[in-house]
Amino acid sequence: MKKYIECVIKSFFTIISFFINKSFINIDRIFLLFIFISLYRMYYKYKNNNILISIFSIFISCVMILGKSFNIYDSTKLISDNTILSIISFVGYYYFYNTVIGIIINKIDFKNENKKTNKKIFLVSLLTILLSWSVYVLAFYPGILSPDPSNQILQFFNVDTKYLDSVIQLDKSVKITNHHPVLHTVLLGGCVKIGEFVNNPNLGIFLYTSLQIIFLSFTLSYTIYYLHKLNTPNIYLIFLLIIYSFVPHYVFYSMSLVKDTVYSTLIILYVIFLFDILYIKNDLKYIKTVILLVLISLFRNNGIFVIIFSFPLLLIYKKNLRKKLTTIFLIFICLFTMYNKSLYYLKIPKGSIREALSVPFQQTARLAKYKDIDNKDKKIIDKLLNYKTLKKRYNPNISDPVKNKFNKNYTKNDLINYFKVWLKYLFKYPKIYIDSFINNTYGYFYPNTNNWYIYYKFDSRITKIIDYHYNDFNNLRNILSTYGIIFPYIPVIGLISNIGFNTLVIFLICLMCIIFKNKKFLIVLSPLLISIIFCLLSPVNTYFRYATSYIFSVPLLINLFLCSKKSNYV
Repeated sequence: MKKYIECVIKSFFTIISFFINKSFINIDRIFLLFIFISLYRMYYKYKNNNILISIFSIFISCVMILGKSFNIYDSTKLISDNTILSIISFVGYYYFYNTVIGIIINKIDFKNENKKTNKKIFLVSLLTILLSWSVYVLAFYPGILSPDPSNQILQFFNVDTKYLDSVIQLDKSVKITNHHPVLHTVLLGGCVKIGEFVNNPNLGIFLYTSLQIIFLSFTLSYTIYYLHKLNTPNIYLIFLLIIYSFVPHYVFYSMSLVKDTVYSTLIILYVIFLFDILYIKNDLKYIKTVILLVLISLFRNNGIFVIIFSFPLLLIYKKNLRKKLTTIFLIFICLFTMYNKSLYYLKIPKGSIREALSVPFQQTARLAKYKDIDNKDKKIIDKLLNYKTLKKRYNPNISDPVKNKFNKNYTKNDLINYFKVWLKYLFKYPKIYIDSFINNTYGYFYPNTNNWYIYYKFDSRITKIIDYHYNDFNNLRNILSTYGIIFPYIPVIGLISNIGFNTLVIFLICLMCIIFKNKKFLIVLSPLLISIIFCLLSPVNTYFRYATSYIFSVPLLINLFLCSKKSNYV
């Protein structure tokens, strides 16, 4: 009898958790009854006793409660004003995730099909992806320009852009900065220049778009072929092909000229490389490996840190390759250093330090808005951030308005004094700092929010130097854009494009690595975990473009983890 009552209470608490913001009067009672019965049967049939799963479930429950509060009030107000209801919600979430995750882990199938490799699967996958994407290529020809790549093209053509406001120019005649990777700017601008040469800038833009589409589609097709060689069940491969072909974020970013598309594609290849070295091969190629590492570091400014904090981890498990791995890493560091030196000699300034200080700057801005600050400390802050308008510029979800007023002529002492003030108020008002950090990051964990998702609008800022324009397929663009916008809100399948969900999936795989004693797979995960950290340090909350660096890899990652547990690969 005790078990029946326990399951009823768990089901009741869970329903409250998921429908806390909805009026029960407006919810169909038959639907509620169906949910209640389903939850009751699940709780009655399954029970998890794994302490690690329980701890992880506590973490997700905290994310859900905090995320909901900050999503509504930009603070913990929902929790403090409804403490009892928040506790019930927390318990309901905990019961649900603790049980569901336990079921998932217990149901994972590690059986090997031992099928023969079919080399045609790459070509079939590629043609399927390209065919499904072709309608987008037609509708959004020559490519989707958003503000960043538009400004990069302007830089290439030596036009002043906002990026000059944040750096000290080494040469007033040089308009390019390394705020966005110079390699990407030159590649993008070079393609447009080729288009100008044949008197068709749109064709030049499409040249870059085509290169990007080919690179991404070939890489995605290769992931399917690679998994096929690892004897992944066909049903998983078909599901993966459907995701690549019809989940809109892949095709929209293949058409978007932002740096993140190429970078995220390179990360997919890097994940495969790490898995290959750890589980399959006992050798590696110098040139191919160095090229991959260099490209990752050159297509995104934080790519260098992804390599530095992940590649050396291979030395732990690949003792027979330590000499080669060390040599490759040193060659990479030398090449990257030489590249940075060449930018200096070309009088191209590096990006501003402000890009790395979004977290403390947001905390200072929130402090200025809600608390009193000593006049002496205000003057110190003012030397970096223009204190007079600081509280008005504060936006809890994006630090750009705050950091865009950063004084680029700061001195070393100005920065040191600022951090002394920052540290002083950290101890005085820790909740302000914590709330600021959560407010600017919760969307990277909380699955019930979507912002800054895809690019599809026409950006006119480069039309002053080139004739960039969309074609006449307005209705088709509207249909495809609508599909792209609503996809994350489609029940269940929309989670594929949800930032918070993908983050939690990666964390769940980390948990399973520990439970199944497959710790070396954490090295395969390492570039994605580092990417999540950079999202938390980024200027924008729930920014999909930043998260593509790991979202693109998650479907592959799930399958690689399953393959890593097959006896013939461990």
